[in-house]
Amino acid sequence: MIAKLLDLESDRLRLFHVRMAFSEDIGSVGKFAPRKLWVLFTIILQIWWARVRHRTPVLYYPPSGPAKVPVLRDIILLTATRWLFRRTAFHFHAGGVSTYESRLPGILRPFFRLAYRKPDLAIRTAPQNPEDGKALGARRNVVVPNGVEDMRGQVPERTAHQGEPLTILFTGVLVKGKGVSDVLEAFRLVRAEGLDARLQLMGKWSSPEYQQECEAFVASNGLGDRVQFLGVLSGEEKFTCFASCDLFCFPSFYDAETFGLVLVEAMQFAKPVIGTHWRGIPSVVADGRSGFLVPIQQPRAVADKIKVLAADAELRRTMGQEGRRIFEREFTLNAFHRSMERELLGLF
Repeated sequence: MIAKLLDLESDRLRLFHVRMAFSEDIGSVGKFAPRKLWVLFTIILQIWWARVRHRTPVLYYPPSGPAKVPVLRDIILLTATRWLFRRTAFHFHAGGVSTYESRLPGILRPFFRLAYRKPDLAIRTAPQNPEDGKALGARRNVVVPNGVEDMRGQVPERTAHQGEPLTILFTGVLVKGKGVSDVLEAFRLVRAEGLDARLQLMGKWSSPEYQQECEAFVASNGLGDRVQFLGVLSGEEKFTCFASCDLFCFPSFYDAETFGLVLVEAMQFAKPVIGTHWRGIPSVVADGRSGFLVPIQQPRAVADKIKVLAADAELRRTMGQEGRRIFEREFTLNAFHRSMERELLGLF
């Protein structure tokens, strides 16, 4: 969402970006590597230079989730830069960092407080997410839902005709916490119960080991002709997959999950969705109206909701339409921009 925020057009607000590219790929996220120390040093220098050059009064920063290496990175970066700015805004795209202080060695806890304590503004993406800002003593705490650019009409849409298999889509990093294993098990269940469907999974594998585990599951259950791993897609290819599925399934219980933006991307194409009672996902999915919410790590519950949607084309249509209405009302990129503009201007 940082890139989308930079697209904000405002007569009253100017944004200057210092890119933080610590990890070369998904496999290195949250892990220490010597090159990251050099990257961290250069980023601090760039922030200093941007502060001097543009006289920027506000530091906007997205804190990490509750993991050792990212927290230590934040401590170094924030203690080296926060003192330069009159105001600090933290945007919590991941949740739970406020709980990490007690897990640090005693010698590091004062530095944790120096880095994170008392921001002027704390933004989280959904009311159900951890109240990190409140726990850290933020002067103002607000909720700003994420938003996406409306791509409907830019790619062809289709749904399965009578007699054709339904297409179930999952999108996200292919890691267990995102619900990948649960999707695969749920699909095995519905296929065993006679559902004519196929499953597509779009995204990058978190590790070769997990890829082998999932591919072995597909092969051992005879699902090879029904399950397709699409890899990473972007642009028109990505949105064509969203526009061509019959239902979207995202049973995440990922530690850092705070919103479920992929659910919004499916809803913009009027697709019914299945999500979980986890963090900010219920702020996106209207249970029983735009889709269904199920308990985390319950593939049987996922399978049951897939069967309900598969059996009723009219329900898929009406739920998809409701999801589209919710998207237009709450989750457009314009709505996100206007909310962010309002909250950031409140710092002056």
